[in-house]
Amino acid sequence: MSIINTGRGDDGQTDLFTGERVYKDSARVEVYGTLDELSSFLGMAKHRAKYEKNREIIEYFQDKIFTLAAIFASARETKYKILKEDVEFLNLKIDEYEKLIKLPNGFVKPGGTFGSAILDVCRTVARRAERRAVELTKTAPQDRNVMVYLNRMSDLLYLMARAEEQLTGGANG
Repeated sequence: MSIINTGRGDDGQTDLFTGERVYKDSARVEVYGTLDELSSFLGMAKHRAKYEKNREIIEYFQDKIFTLAAIFASARETKYKILKEDVEFLNLKIDEYEKLIKLPNGFVKPGGTFGSAILDVCRTVARRAERRAVELTKTAPQDRNVMVYLNRMSDLLYLMARAEEQLTGGANG
């Protein structure tokens, strides 16, 4: 049985996946904490998305976020990886969505539908996770596939939000 109230974090530190203790405001904790936030928002988006393909990709992202979080919560090499095939999968989905929808010219005001608005929140949180990861790479280099994956994830979330609007009759559709 797991115990939540251990008191180990009362001093402002936490344990990494690989056992090291770090302060809760460390760059590493910022990345995986932001990914946790993203997964929570994706959970909300999953229940508001009307476009079925969006719900499938959200489920996929939530699973991959566990892998990403394990990578960033580890100060040394682990079995968790983002592979080239993972990046290629996102590239394929991006291509599919670009053929499916009409890309708007210029900036888009979020909120065409409630589902697209949540996906836009997910996109911005994904971008923040990417920025936090870039910050971490200055002191702890990361695998290129991880960084490319984070970039593509937010690109695909943008397209998913536009698809949610256009394919379900939203304001930007």
